[in-house]
Amino acid sequence: MAVLYLVSLAVALTGMVMLDRRFRLFFWRDARRAAIVLLAGLVFFVAWDLSGIGLGIFFRGETSFMTGLVLAPEFPLEELFFLTLLCYVTMNLFGFLSRWSTGSSGSSAAVSRRGTGGAAR
Repeated sequence: MAVLYLVSLAVALTGMVMLDRRFRLFFWRDARRAAIVLLAGLVFFVAWDLSGIGLGIFFRGETSFMTGLVLAPEFPLEELFFLTLLCYVTMNLFGFLSRWSTGSSGSSAAVSRRGTGGAAR
C-alpha cells in the first residue's frame, strides 16, 4: 500500500510512452528535442517546488499511499515522477494538437483540389 501512488504514476507514465510511440507525438518524432524539452520542464518545476518549499508554501503531505522516500526536505520521490508525468502529458498534447492542426489544413487542401478536378488552377 505504501507504493500505490508511485506505481500509479509509473503506470500513467507508461501510458504516455505508449501513446507517444503509437502516434509519434514527441519522443518518437524527435528524441533529442523531446529530451531537451522534458529536462527543461523538469528543471523549471523542480526549481519551482524547491522555491515554494524554501518559502514555506509547499509541504509534503503525509499519506499511507506514498513511499516516504524524500529527495530533499519536503520533496518526496513521487513528486519527481509526478512532474515528469506533467511534462510528458503536456509534450504529448502539444504533439497531438500540432499534428491535428496541420493534418486538418492538409486535408482541406486535398478536398479543394479534388473539387477542381485535381488540377491546380
